[in-house]
Amino acid sequence: MTNPAQPGVRPGVQAGVQANLQLGARPLGLDDLVAVARRGAGVELTPGAVDAMQPSLRWVEAISERMRAGEATPAIYSINTGFGSLAGREAFESVDDAVDLSRRLIVSNASGVGQPLPDDVVRAAMLIRAASLARGYSAVRPELVTTLLAMLERDVLPVVPEFGSLGASGDLIPLAHLALVMTRPAGDDDPEIDSGEATFRGERCSGREAMRRAGLERLVLGPKEGLAMVNGTSFSTAQAALALADAENLLASAEVTAAMSIEALAGFGDAFIAAIHEARGHAGQIDCAARLRALLAGSRLVDGDIDHDPTRQPPQDAYSLRCTPQVLGAVRDTLAFVRRIVETEINAATDNPLVFTELPRKLKAVSGGNFHAEYLAFASDFLAIVVTEIGNLAERRLFRLDDGSLNRGLPDMLVASAKVGIDCGYMLPQYLAAALVSDCKTLAHPDSVDSIPTCANQEDHVSMANNAGRHARQVVANIEVVIGIELLMTAQALELRLAKLGLGTEALAPASRRVLAMLRASRATDGRPIDHLRRDIVMYPRVQAAAALVHGGAVRRAAAAEHA
Repeated sequence: MTNPAQPGVRPGVQAGVQANLQLGARPLGLDDLVAVARRGAGVELTPGAVDAMQPSLRWVEAISERMRAGEATPAIYSINTGFGSLAGREAFESVDDAVDLSRRLIVSNASGVGQPLPDDVVRAAMLIRAASLARGYSAVRPELVTTLLAMLERDVLPVVPEFGSLGASGDLIPLAHLALVMTRPAGDDDPEIDSGEATFRGERCSGREAMRRAGLERLVLGPKEGLAMVNGTSFSTAQAALALADAENLLASAEVTAAMSIEALAGFGDAFIAAIHEARGHAGQIDCAARLRALLAGSRLVDGDIDHDPTRQPPQDAYSLRCTPQVLGAVRDTLAFVRRIVETEINAATDNPLVFTELPRKLKAVSGGNFHAEYLAFASDFLAIVVTEIGNLAERRLFRLDDGSLNRGLPDMLVASAKVGIDCGYMLPQYLAAALVSDCKTLAHPDSVDSIPTCANQEDHVSMANNAGRHARQVVANIEVVIGIELLMTAQALELRLAKLGLGTEALAPASRRVLAMLRASRATDGRPIDHLRRDIVMYPRVQAAAALVHGGAVRRAAAAEHA
C-alpha cells in the first residue's frame, strides 16, 4: 500500500517503550494495539491465559494418544481430516498424518503476491493472532503464543504480501506467510527455501535465518495447530484497527483546519451555537460543534456567537463551512461504531473449529464461522466512506480559499504577487486535493458487497474484509494529505487576512495562533522553512511535511496546547 503522506516510508517501531502488556489479564484496546504495532510495547502471556489454554489442548492430545494406541477415531475436522471441501472424504489414522497435515496447510496456503505489508500491520496482526489463540478455544500449545510474542520483542517480522485474503475462511494466505517463518517440518529436513521471508531488525532474509539470528526456535506444529495459525481475521482486523487509529487522529486534525478555514474566510459563528445541534440531538454533531466553538473562541475574525449578533446579514456561510458539525459529527459517530467492532474483534476467538470442553456432548470440537470477517468488512467500508467525506468537505474549503470571488477579499490563489498572474500560488495544491479525493471516491466503493465463491463452493460467501482494510488505509493516507494542504493554505490565508485588516496574530483564536506558530517553526522535507508564500516555489516538500504533521498528531496537539 502506498502512502502519499510519507512516500517510501514504512511505519516502524519507536524505541523506548518499557511497559509490557499482560495478555490475558484484560481485553486489549485499540491503544494497546497501536502501542505494540508502532511503539514497540512488549507483551507477556499471563499464567491465567496459559491455564485457559490447557483444557482444549488436553482434549486434542487425548485424541492423539488414542490414535497412537491404534484406537479407531472418528473424523474430526482439521485434526484428522482435510480442509474445506476436502473434509469428510477420509479420516487419517496416524498422528504423523495429522502433524504432516498442519505443515502442508501452511506450505500450500503461503501463496500471496504484492508489496510487503507495512511493519505496523504485521506487528498488529501477530498480536491479534496471539490474543485469539490465548482465549483457549483453539487447542494449541502456549508455545505458539509465546513464540509470536518473542518475535515481536526481538523484531522478527515475517514478510507478508498484501494480496491473497478473501476475509473468509479468515486471512488464510497472509497468516500462512506468517506461520511459514515461525514453524518447521517434523524431522531433520528443514529446507531454507521453504521457510518464507522475514526481516530481522530491518534486514530481510529467510525466515529460518531471521529466527536463528534472534535466537528463537521454530516450532513443529501438532494436530489442529496448522489451521489454528491461519484460520482467523488477524490481518483484516489489523488493517481496520490501524486505519481507525489514524482516522480518529485525522478527524481531530480536520476539525482544527476547518476552524482555521472558517476563521480565515471571516465566517459566521451562528452555525455552531449549541442550541442548533442540541435541537437535532446527534451526539457526534453536538461534540463537533462544541469543539469548533472551542477552537474559534477568542477570534476577532469570526462574526457572531451566542452573546453577539452578527454584523453582516444574512449570517450564512457555504455548506462546506456552515455544515461542518453535521458532516464531521456523522463521521465521529461512525468511527465510534467502528471502534466498538474493532476492539471486540481484537479480542475475538476466530479459529474453526473451536473446542469447548465444557459441552455435555462427546465431540467438543464445534465447527462454525467465526473466521468470516463481515464485521471487519463493514467496519472498513464505513470507515473509508466517512473519511472520504472528510476530504470531500475539506477540498471544497480549499477551492473557496483559492477563489477570489468566494474568499471574501483575499488574493486569487492566496498569493499577493507583484504582478497578477505571474505566480500560481496555491492553485495546484487544490488540484492535488481534488485528485486524491477523487481517488478516494473509487476506493470507498464497498468491498463488503462483493463475494466470489471458492473451495468447490464450500466457501460460497466471503467478506473481502482484507481488501476493505487495505482500501480504508489508503483512503486515510490520501485525506491526511488533503488536510495537510488545508493546513498550508489556511495558514497562508490567515496571514493574508490579518495583513488586509492591519491586525496582528493576537486577533486569531489562540488555537489557530498555536497551530500557525507550529507550522511556521516546521521545515519542509527539503529543509527549507515552511514560511509565508510570496512567490512560487517547489511545493511538494511542503505538502509532504504538512501531511506528516497531520499524520503524526502535531496539528491536534498544537491546537490543544499539548506537548508532543
